[in-house]
Amino acid sequence: MKLPDDLKTRSNSSCELCTSTEDLAAYEVPHAPEAMRNTAIATCGKCRAQLERKEPLDAQHWQCLTTAMWSEVPAVQVVAWRMLNRLRNETWAAEQLDMMYLDDELLAWAKASGDHDNDDVVELHLDSNGTQLQHGDTVVLTKSLDVKGTSLNAKMGTVVKNIRLVENNTEQIEGKIEGQLIVILTKYVRKQNA
Repeated sequence: MKLPDDLKTRSNSSCELCTSTEDLAAYEVPHAPEAMRNTAIATCGKCRAQLERKEPLDAQHWQCLTTAMWSEVPAVQVVAWRMLNRLRNETWAAEQLDMMYLDDELLAWAKASGDHDNDDVVELHLDSNGTQLQHGDTVVLTKSLDVKGTSLNAKMGTVVKNIRLVENNTEQIEGKIEGQLIVILTKYVRKQNA
């Protein structure tokens, strides 16, 4: 999603969290009340990836919240509160949370995601060597596998191109072997060229 003109203007063409000007796009803050307007914020790629739990939290990067939390934009305040809670084991984040105030409506919106109850652990699809897998990657089977419901036996060393990650299950990917779409456990693959 590109950065709409109203967000460009409001954010001065920079991330409303860390002020980066790289890879900007709109981030729709989830679980907004129906009556709430302007629920999107301008974010850089690094902030978005960590907001969406697609990469591990970088506590140093999020030091920017000590400034962003004072934004007059409700959506930015909500995201700052959520991220500070995910980082609450960091002394500086706990101190900022103690200083931060959200009115009842914004606090309800911030809590609606459940992020304040979760830790900063990010669930990623990892291969047998611990390398992160992405949509479209090519993997190699590290074990011969019998494919349930078929007579197909996928041999060790078989290359599977253009994989898809199974949402909500970091232990599974999907890929085609001999024209059949199958589910493969990530512990039985390694990313090619990794």
